[in-house]
Parts: sequence; C-alpha cells; structure tokens
Amino acid sequence: MTETERQQLVDRLARQFRREAGPDAGSAGPIVAIPADRALDRLVVEGACRFGVCADRPEHAGFSACELAPPLARMIDHTALKAETTEADIRALCDEARRFCFASVCVNPSWVPLAAELLRGSPVLVCTVVGFPLGATQTAAKAFEAESAVRDGASEIDMVLHVGMLRSGHYGYVEDDIRAVVTASRRAGASAVKVILETALLDDRQKVIACVLSRNAGADFVKTSTGFSTGGATAADIELMRKAVGSGMGVKASGGVRSRADAENLIAHGATRIGASASVAIVQGTVSTSTY
Repeated sequence: MTETERQQLVDRLARQFRREAGPDAGSAGPIVAIPADRALDRLVVEGACRFGVCADRPEHAGFSACELAPPLARMIDHTALKAETTEADIRALCDEARRFCFASVCVNPSWVPLAAELLRGSPVLVCTVVGFPLGATQTAAKAFEAESAVRDGASEIDMVLHVGMLRSGHYGYVEDDIRAVVTASRRAGASAVKVILETALLDDRQKVIACVLSRNAGADFVKTSTGFSTGGATAADIELMRKAVGSGMGVKASGGVRSRADAENLIAHGATRIGASASVAIVQGTVSTSTY
C-alpha cells in the first residue's frame, strides 16, 4: 500500500467510525505544534553567550531548574516496568528524573508510594500502569487499581486497552472499560489517563477505532505500546493515531525509543509524550543498547 492509499484508508475509516460512534467522537486535526520555552531568547539575541542563574532557588529566581530544561526532557516519561526492577532501580530512576527534569517516572503500582516520596516537592510526576501488560483484567479490577494508585501518589495512569475485546468487535465493552478507569482515576485526583493500544497487535482499522473509543471515553492520551509485545512505536502509527484523535488529545510513543533521533522523529509525526527507559541517552544525544 502506498502512503497516499494508506492516508485515504485512514481518512475513510475515521469518517466511518465517527459516524458509528456518534457526534462526540471528535474531528481530525493537524499535528500539534510543540511549544518551547523561549524565556532566554531575547538575551541571546542581545549577545549573551553564558548565563548564571539560581535555578535551585526558585523562591529567589522566580523559576526552577526544570523550567530551563530542554523541552524534549519535559516530554519524557522515564520508565522502569520490568519484573526484576528493584528498590535501588526505582531510587536511581527518580534521581535521574530529578536531575534531567523528565515529565514523570513510570513505575509499576507497588513502587508508586516510594516514587511519590522520592519526588515530593519536584515537578516530576509519578505515572503508573493499570491492567499491565495484557489489558485483559476485569474492568472493576482495573478501576480499583487505578484509584488505589492515585491515592498512593500517582498523578497519571497508563491503562492497557482490552485488545482481545477490541479485535472481537466488542466496542461497547472496550469503551466502557476505558471510561471506568478514567472515572475512577479522576475521582481520586489523577491529572491524566493514557490508553495503551498495543498497536503491534492491531491493524490500521482497529487502531483508528481504538483511538475514537478512547476519546469517547474521556481519556487524555492514546499510547502505542507496553514495550512487552511484538513491536513498539513507529512513526506511521503515531501519524495515524494523531489523525484519528485530532488535536484535542495527547499521543504517547512508547516501546523501542532509544535515541534522540528516534524521539524527535516520533514528535515530528505527532507525539506529545515519549515513554522510554533510555531517557538519559535520549537527552544526552547517545544511543541506548537497552532491549526495552
């Protein structure tokens, strides 16, 4: 299939499924521009080539170190979700997140209290996963897990969509499943819910449908992958997801993002958040050898 044919397919499917889903499904829009902090630009224009700031004393300077961090760092969920992750790993993850000013750390639910304690007073958020990694947990269990995690200190919830139900055509079940997690998370005070589609297991039509269902259910982001299936984020899938949800939702690229070039390519195609265990390599301009 050529790029033109693929785009025509996406447009047709999106229109078709929005008609089926009703008027709340939203409309497609352009790729979201990524804003960058330009607070120091004027000084550079006037000739400054070095800055001395009290970034560690925001009460005096009026801003924090994270406000001066590269915009790319503030788009990354610094992630450690492997089964063998230890307490020492979580402590190192949170230390790196503080130093590099990542958007969040993403950890399994049992590590949320520790991460919240370590990041207290920091602009770095705590993100956790629900129904992970298969998405086949019962809806009530997912909702309970989400609410419990938020009460433990998580600000963002990344839930796994029920892939089997979606592929079976049980769209009402999938939408209700997402909505239950969104409702429970917001009731407890979460700032965002992201829906992991596991795109490697879906065809293009199913990806579009999953995006529309996520939007209908009130989610804030759609996300490509858990990182534990047969594939991760691709530029083609990010572009497809952005086209399906329009400009009103975030799109998170996760799985196999191991370098700055990877991250910037996905952002150029519409990603507004990056999930990675290779976060430090990404911001330092190196390439990670991690297999996750």
